[in-house]
Amino acid sequence: MPIIKSARKRVKVAAKARARNLKTKRAMREALKAFHAAIESGKAADITKAQNEAYSALDTAVKKAIIHKNRAATQKAKLAVKAKKAGAKPTKTASKPATKKPAAKKPAAKK
Repeated sequence: MPIIKSARKRVKVAAKARARNLKTKRAMREALKAFHAAIESGKAADITKAQNEAYSALDTAVKKAIIHKNRAATQKAKLAVKAKKAGAKPTKTASKPATKKPAAKKPAAKK
């Protein structure tokens, strides 16, 4: 056990971070296992739903720096190939339309 106060705090902080990371990693693994189970069942609707959940879990893991973005991209590509082979229609990511910001008004010149 560390003696210095800052080192003691780092031990606590690291333990909390580890618990958070493990929770995210577990959720990601469960989503991937659910996808593979859906592939085994062969139902297109289940496959599509599980694929979307797996994508979301992978994106969350990337956002929290649990896995590297390139690894997530590779896994998502593999999931897409497996889903297509199983007969599920490709999913389209719903991208939000770009909203235009109103032009900023210039302040009136003082006389």
